[in-house]
Amino acid sequence: MSATPTAPHNAAVESVAINLPDLAATEALAARVAACVRVGDAILLEGPLGAGKTAFARALLRVMAENPALDVPSPSFTLVQEYVTARGIITHFDLWRLDGPGALTELGWEEAREGIVLVEWPDRLGALRPASALVVQWSLAEGDARLARLSGWADRLERFA
Repeated sequence: MSATPTAPHNAAVESVAINLPDLAATEALAARVAACVRVGDAILLEGPLGAGKTAFARALLRVMAENPALDVPSPSFTLVQEYVTARGIITHFDLWRLDGPGALTELGWEEAREGIVLVEWPDRLGALRPASALVVQWSLAEGDARLARLSGWADRLERFA
């Protein structure tokens, strides 16, 4: 796993690109992110289908729950899944099937923001998109490899550089 900061030395790190050659590297990144998560955080996962969003979310939730065997189904059809962890409630949203932010009220968005939210397809959030979120942009690379570009979390992003 290699990280490439995109800011000059001694400047604030604005984004970090991390090459992930395989699923184990994705899981290791999830563990690193989990170590930094605080109540009130939002983690937004962007990228095309099959880019690694759900694999990352599953790994992050297992680490946060301290249960490597935790059943973490994709919330593609249920839209939302809630997990109780030692550091707070994590609500995992998959907004792929949502037309926009209007339905989020019914899904408990405001209540979920009191804990930790993990969101796949955050483009559907519209004006509800948290400004202080960690954004992980996923892209496909050769074979099973992925590229994750992290931005946001100005006070913690340098930990990934």
